Amino acid sequence: MASVSTYLNFARNTEEAFNFYKSVFGGEFFGNGIMRFGDIPASPDQPPMREEDKNLVMHVELRILGVHLLMGTDAPESMGFKVNFGNNSFINLQPDTRKETKELFDKLAVGGVVGMDLQDMFWGDYFGSLTDKFGVQWMFNCSEKK
Repeated sequence: MASVSTYLNFARNTEEAFNFYKSVFGGEFFGNGIMRFGDIPASPDQPPMREEDKNLVMHVELRILGVHLLMGTDAPESMGFKVNFGNNSFINLQPDTRKETKELFDKLAVGGVVGMDLQDMFWGDYFGSLTDKFGVQWMFNCSEKK
């Protein structure tokens, strides 16, 4: 089922933030809990990961108020990120189909900047990101397979 969630980026304290949110809203982290950058398969296209970054949070999800997913990641400068107020949140769309994902992506990209083209990712989803012409950041995750 299609859904919308909020995705937050932190410089290096996502785990601390999400443990706080968990204490406020209750519940448990979704799935296998916290996914770490060290869990990412190595790729010859990417430089080796710094040892101090391997334990950082790659992805975490917490359901709040029954239906809304609050998601987060660490975005360290060593990986090319620069977190500032205003660029630390995304609206995450999870359409049901690749077709709908592509249509929404292409429409929101008009006049904006594509951060990552839609592509199949190692976690199994069809993923991409962009900043629309108004400066709003969008992420797309579609679990429909080809």
